[in-house]
Amino acid sequence: MSIRLLFAATAARWPVYQPLLESAFARHGLIVEWVTEGAAAQVDYIIYAPDSALTDFTPFINCKAVLSLWAGVERIIDNPTLTQPLCRMVDTGMTEGMVEWVVGHVMRHHIGVDRYVPGLNGDWDRVIPPLARERKIAVLGLGQLGTACAQALAALNFRVEGWSRNPKSREGMVCHHGDAGLQLALSEADMAVLLLPQTPQTDSILNAQRLALMKRGGVVLNPGRGPLVDDDALLAALDDGQIGHATLDVFRIEPLPPEHPFWHHPKITITPHVASETRPITAAQVIARNIAHGEAGEPFEFLANPAQGY
Repeated sequence: MSIRLLFAATAARWPVYQPLLESAFARHGLIVEWVTEGAAAQVDYIIYAPDSALTDFTPFINCKAVLSLWAGVERIIDNPTLTQPLCRMVDTGMTEGMVEWVVGHVMRHHIGVDRYVPGLNGDWDRVIPPLARERKIAVLGLGQLGTACAQALAALNFRVEGWSRNPKSREGMVCHHGDAGLQLALSEADMAVLLLPQTPQTDSILNAQRLALMKRGGVVLNPGRGPLVDDDALLAALDDGQIGHATLDVFRIEPLPPEHPFWHHPKITITPHVASETRPITAAQVIARNIAHGEAGEPFEFLANPAQGY
Protein backbone atom coordinates (compact mmCIF):
# COMPACT_ATOMS: atom_id res chain seq x y z
CA MET A 1 0.00 0.00 0.00
CA SER A 2 1.36 3.39 -0.94
CA ILE A 3 1.91 6.34 1.41
CA ARG A 4 0.12 9.48 0.31
CA LEU A 5 2.22 12.63 0.49
CA LEU A 6 1.54 16.31 -0.03
CA PHE A 7 4.48 18.51 -1.03
CA ALA A 8 3.49 21.93 0.33
CA ALA A 9 6.22 24.28 -0.78
CA THR A 10 6.83 26.84 -3.51
CA ALA A 11 6.58 25.46 -7.05
CA ALA A 12 10.26 26.08 -7.71
CA ARG A 13 11.23 23.54 -5.06
CA TRP A 14 9.28 20.65 -6.58
CA PRO A 15 11.53 19.74 -9.53
CA VAL A 16 14.53 19.88 -7.19
CA TYR A 17 13.07 17.77 -4.40
CA GLN A 18 10.92 15.24 -6.27
CA PRO A 19 13.69 13.00 -7.65
CA LEU A 20 15.72 13.23 -4.45
CA LEU A 21 12.75 12.36 -2.25
CA GLU A 22 11.66 9.48 -4.45
CA SER A 23 15.18 8.06 -4.45
CA ALA A 24 15.37 8.38 -0.66
CA PHE A 25 11.96 6.73 -0.20
CA ALA A 26 13.00 3.85 -2.43
CA ARG A 27 16.08 3.22 -0.27
CA HIS A 28 13.74 2.80 2.71
CA GLY A 29 11.42 0.53 0.75
CA LEU A 30 8.59 3.06 0.85
CA ILE A 31 6.05 3.26 -1.96
CA VAL A 32 4.67 6.78 -2.19
CA GLU A 33 1.90 8.58 -4.03
CA TRP A 34 1.87 12.36 -4.43
CA VAL A 35 -1.52 13.99 -3.87
CA THR A 36 -2.86 17.54 -3.89
CA GLU A 37 -4.57 19.65 -1.23
CA GLY A 38 -7.87 18.67 -2.86
CA ALA A 39 -7.36 15.19 -1.42
CA ALA A 40 -6.60 16.50 2.09
CA ALA A 41 -8.37 13.68 3.92
CA GLN A 42 -6.17 11.11 2.17
CA VAL A 43 -2.84 12.73 3.06
CA ASP A 44 -0.59 10.68 5.35
CA TYR A 45 2.28 13.18 5.61
CA ILE A 46 2.87 16.79 4.62
CA ILE A 47 6.33 17.86 3.50
CA TYR A 48 6.18 21.55 4.29
CA ALA A 49 8.06 24.78 3.72
CA PRO A 50 6.85 27.72 5.81
CA ASP A 51 6.78 30.00 2.76
CA SER A 52 4.13 27.85 1.09
CA ALA A 53 0.51 28.95 0.68
CA LEU A 54 -0.76 26.25 3.06
CA THR A 55 -1.89 27.76 6.37
CA ASP A 56 -4.97 25.72 7.32
CA PHE A 57 -4.22 22.17 8.47
CA THR A 58 -7.78 21.43 9.58
CA PRO A 59 -8.76 19.35 6.50
CA PHE A 60 -5.83 16.95 6.95
CA ILE A 61 -7.66 14.73 9.38
CA ASN A 62 -5.55 11.62 8.72
CA CYS A 63 -2.16 13.30 8.49
CA LYS A 64 0.36 11.61 10.78
CA ALA A 65 2.99 14.37 10.77
CA VAL A 66 4.09 17.62 9.15
CA LEU A 67 7.77 17.51 8.18
CA SER A 68 9.37 20.92 7.77
CA LEU A 69 12.02 21.60 5.16
CA TRP A 70 13.32 24.45 7.33
CA ALA A 71 15.14 24.36 10.66
CA GLY A 72 13.14 27.31 11.99
CA VAL A 73 9.48 26.62 12.75
CA GLU A 74 8.45 29.98 14.23
CA ARG A 75 6.11 30.67 11.29
CA ILE A 76 4.04 27.55 11.90
CA ILE A 77 4.38 26.34 15.47
CA ASP A 78 1.72 28.72 16.82
CA ASN A 79 -0.74 27.93 14.04
CA PRO A 80 -3.97 26.97 15.89
CA THR A 81 -5.03 24.61 13.09
CA LEU A 82 -1.87 22.54 13.42
CA THR A 83 -2.74 19.54 15.58
CA GLN A 84 -0.41 17.07 13.86
CA PRO A 85 3.14 16.42 15.12
CA LEU A 86 5.60 18.90 13.61
CA CYS A 87 9.15 17.79 12.83
CA ARG A 88 11.94 20.32 12.39
CA MET A 89 14.56 19.90 9.69
CA VAL A 90 17.89 18.83 11.13
CA ASP A 91 20.15 17.68 8.33
CA THR A 92 23.88 17.23 8.04
CA GLY A 93 24.22 19.51 5.03
CA MET A 94 22.64 22.41 6.88
CA THR A 95 24.87 21.81 9.89
CA GLU A 96 28.02 21.66 7.78
CA GLY A 97 27.10 24.89 6.03
CA MET A 98 26.52 26.70 9.31
CA VAL A 99 29.80 25.47 10.79
CA GLU A 100 31.68 26.66 7.72
CA TRP A 101 30.09 30.13 7.85
CA VAL A 102 30.69 30.56 11.59
CA VAL A 103 34.27 29.27 11.55
CA GLY A 104 35.07 31.34 8.46
CA HIS A 105 33.86 34.60 9.96
CA VAL A 106 35.30 33.92 13.39
CA MET A 107 38.70 33.32 11.79
CA ARG A 108 38.29 36.41 9.64
CA HIS A 109 37.90 38.58 12.74
CA HIS A 110 40.41 36.59 14.79
CA ILE A 111 43.34 37.08 12.44
CA GLY A 112 42.22 40.50 11.22
CA VAL A 113 41.65 39.71 7.55
CA ASP A 114 39.72 42.95 7.00
CA ARG A 115 42.85 44.92 7.78
CA TYR A 116 44.58 43.58 4.69
CA VAL A 117 41.77 43.29 2.15
CA PRO A 118 42.04 46.91 0.95
CA GLY A 119 45.83 46.61 0.86
CA LEU A 120 48.38 48.31 3.12
CA ASN A 121 49.57 50.67 0.36
CA GLY A 122 53.24 50.19 1.16
CA ASP A 123 52.80 50.64 4.92
CA TRP A 124 54.55 47.69 6.64
CA ASP A 125 52.14 47.85 9.59
CA ARG A 126 52.46 44.57 11.50
CA VAL A 127 49.69 43.63 13.93
CA ILE A 128 50.18 40.17 15.42
CA PRO A 129 46.89 38.51 16.39
CA PRO A 130 46.60 36.65 19.66
CA LEU A 131 46.39 32.88 19.68
CA ALA A 132 42.95 31.28 19.53
CA ARG A 133 43.28 30.11 23.14
CA GLU A 134 43.44 33.76 24.18
CA ARG A 135 40.04 34.52 22.65
CA LYS A 136 36.78 33.90 24.47
CA ILE A 137 33.83 33.13 22.23
CA ALA A 138 30.28 32.99 23.60
CA VAL A 139 27.98 30.73 21.61
CA LEU A 140 24.35 31.42 22.49
CA GLY A 141 22.28 28.38 21.65
CA LEU A 142 23.41 24.79 22.10
CA GLY A 143 21.04 22.93 19.83
CA GLN A 144 22.21 20.95 16.82
CA LEU A 145 23.69 23.93 14.99
CA GLY A 146 25.05 25.76 18.02
CA THR A 147 26.72 22.67 19.42
CA ALA A 148 28.36 21.82 16.10
CA CYS A 149 29.72 25.37 15.71
CA ALA A 150 30.87 25.59 19.33
CA GLN A 151 32.72 22.29 19.14
CA ALA A 152 34.36 23.25 15.83
CA LEU A 153 35.63 26.46 17.43
CA ALA A 154 36.78 24.59 20.54
CA ALA A 155 38.70 22.19 18.28
CA LEU A 156 40.58 25.22 16.94
CA ASN A 157 41.57 26.01 20.52
CA PHE A 158 39.25 28.95 21.12
CA ARG A 159 37.99 29.33 24.67
CA VAL A 160 34.32 28.61 24.04
CA GLU A 161 31.56 29.23 26.55
CA GLY A 162 28.11 28.09 25.52
CA TRP A 163 24.73 29.21 26.78
CA SER A 164 21.25 27.72 26.68
CA ARG A 165 18.03 28.35 28.57
CA ASN A 166 18.21 24.98 30.32
CA PRO A 167 21.26 23.14 31.69
CA LYS A 168 23.31 21.31 29.07
CA SER A 169 26.68 19.65 28.97
CA ARG A 170 28.83 19.79 25.85
CA GLU A 171 32.32 18.39 25.43
CA GLY A 172 35.13 20.90 24.98
CA MET A 173 33.49 23.95 26.51
CA VAL A 174 32.05 25.53 29.62
CA CYS A 175 28.25 25.55 29.50
CA HIS A 176 26.02 28.13 31.19
CA HIS A 177 22.26 28.45 31.46
CA GLY A 178 19.62 30.83 32.72
CA ASP A 179 19.86 34.60 33.18
CA ALA A 180 22.92 34.48 35.42
CA GLY A 181 24.64 32.09 33.02
CA LEU A 182 23.98 34.40 30.08
CA GLN A 183 25.81 37.18 31.89
CA LEU A 184 28.74 34.85 32.58
CA ALA A 185 28.92 33.65 28.97
CA LEU A 186 28.96 37.17 27.54
CA SER A 187 31.19 38.74 30.17
CA GLU A 188 34.46 39.85 28.51
CA ALA A 189 33.68 37.78 25.40
CA ASP A 190 35.74 38.69 22.35
CA MET A 191 33.00 37.40 20.08
CA ALA A 192 29.38 36.33 20.45
CA VAL A 193 27.77 33.87 18.02
CA LEU A 194 23.97 33.80 18.07
CA LEU A 195 22.33 30.49 17.20
CA LEU A 196 19.17 30.55 19.26
CA PRO A 197 15.66 29.83 17.98
CA GLN A 198 13.23 32.71 17.54
CA THR A 199 10.78 32.79 20.42
CA PRO A 200 9.21 35.55 22.53
CA GLN A 201 11.87 34.84 25.17
CA THR A 202 14.78 35.30 22.74
CA ASP A 203 13.52 38.48 21.05
CA SER A 204 16.24 41.17 21.52
CA ILE A 205 18.17 38.86 23.84
CA LEU A 206 21.30 40.72 22.75
CA ASN A 207 20.31 44.14 24.01
CA ALA A 208 22.27 47.18 25.22
CA GLN A 209 22.86 45.73 28.67
CA ARG A 210 24.25 42.47 27.32
CA LEU A 211 26.31 44.09 24.59
CA ALA A 212 27.97 46.09 27.37
CA LEU A 213 29.12 42.85 29.01
CA MET A 214 31.36 41.95 26.08
CA LYS A 215 34.98 42.96 25.82
CA ARG A 216 35.22 46.45 24.38
CA GLY A 217 35.68 46.20 20.62
CA GLY A 218 34.19 42.71 20.52
CA VAL A 219 32.47 41.17 17.52
CA VAL A 220 28.86 40.02 17.11
CA LEU A 221 28.02 37.29 14.60
CA ASN A 222 24.36 36.52 14.02
CA PRO A 223 23.56 33.65 11.65
CA GLY A 224 20.61 32.54 13.81
CA ARG A 225 17.52 34.75 13.68
CA GLY A 226 17.25 38.48 13.07
CA PRO A 227 15.09 39.33 16.11
CA LEU A 228 17.75 37.97 18.49
CA VAL A 229 19.48 41.36 18.21
CA ASP A 230 18.14 44.73 19.34
CA ASP A 231 18.98 46.66 16.17
CA ASP A 232 19.08 50.11 17.77
CA ALA A 233 21.22 48.89 20.66
CA LEU A 234 23.67 47.27 18.23
CA LEU A 235 23.99 50.43 16.16
CA ALA A 236 24.60 52.48 19.30
CA ALA A 237 27.24 50.02 20.54
CA LEU A 238 29.00 50.11 17.17
CA ASP A 239 29.02 53.90 17.11
CA ASP A 240 30.29 54.00 20.68
CA GLY A 241 33.07 51.49 19.99
CA GLN A 242 31.81 48.98 22.55
CA ILE A 243 31.28 46.62 19.61
CA GLY A 244 34.00 46.67 16.98
CA HIS A 245 32.14 44.88 14.21
CA ALA A 246 28.95 42.94 13.52
CA THR A 247 28.61 40.29 10.85
CA LEU A 248 24.92 39.65 10.24
CA ASP A 249 23.26 37.04 8.07
CA VAL A 250 19.66 37.34 9.32
CA PHE A 251 17.37 40.30 9.90
CA ARG A 252 13.98 41.27 11.27
CA ILE A 253 12.80 42.02 7.73
CA GLU A 254 14.13 40.02 4.80
CA PRO A 255 15.23 41.01 2.27
CA LEU A 256 16.78 43.81 4.28
CA PRO A 257 15.27 47.08 2.97
CA PRO A 258 17.72 49.27 1.00
CA GLU A 259 17.14 52.18 3.37
CA HIS A 260 18.06 50.17 6.48
CA PRO A 261 21.05 51.72 8.31
CA PHE A 262 22.81 48.35 8.49
CA TRP A 263 23.61 48.60 4.77
CA HIS A 264 25.61 51.77 5.18
CA HIS A 265 27.36 51.24 8.50
CA PRO A 266 31.14 50.83 8.09
CA LYS A 267 31.34 48.35 10.97
CA ILE A 268 28.67 45.97 9.69
CA THR A 269 29.09 43.11 7.24
CA ILE A 270 25.90 41.79 5.68
CA THR A 271 25.49 38.37 4.12
CA PRO A 272 22.01 37.73 2.62
CA HIS A 273 20.81 34.77 4.72
CA VAL A 274 23.35 32.36 3.26
CA ALA A 275 24.96 31.04 6.45
CA SER A 276 23.04 27.82 6.20
CA GLU A 277 20.37 26.57 3.86
CA THR A 278 18.52 23.29 3.74
CA ARG A 279 20.46 21.07 1.35
CA PRO A 280 17.90 19.10 -0.68
CA ILE A 281 20.03 15.98 -1.09
CA THR A 282 20.52 15.52 2.65
CA ALA A 283 17.10 16.91 3.61
CA ALA A 284 15.39 14.31 1.42
CA GLN A 285 17.14 11.58 3.37
CA VAL A 286 15.97 13.06 6.69
CA ILE A 287 12.37 13.26 5.45
CA ALA A 288 12.39 9.68 4.16
CA ARG A 289 13.95 8.34 7.35
CA ASN A 290 11.38 10.13 9.51
CA ILE A 291 8.46 8.83 7.47
CA ALA A 292 9.95 5.34 7.71
CA HIS A 293 9.99 5.77 11.51
CA GLY A 294 6.34 6.80 11.47
CA GLU A 295 5.29 3.88 9.30
CA ALA A 296 7.14 1.47 11.59
CA GLY A 297 5.38 2.89 14.64
CA GLU A 298 8.60 4.41 15.95
CA PRO A 299 8.95 7.92 17.41
CA PHE A 300 9.53 10.76 14.99
CA GLU A 301 12.87 12.55 15.08
CA PHE A 302 13.28 16.27 15.73
CA LEU A 303 9.79 16.89 17.08
CA ALA A 304 9.03 20.54 17.75
CA ASN A 305 7.72 21.50 21.18
CA PRO A 306 4.95 24.13 21.01
CA ALA A 307 5.44 24.96 24.69
CA GLN A 308 9.05 25.94 23.99
CA GLY A 309 8.33 27.56 20.64
CA TYR A 310 10.78 25.41 18.65
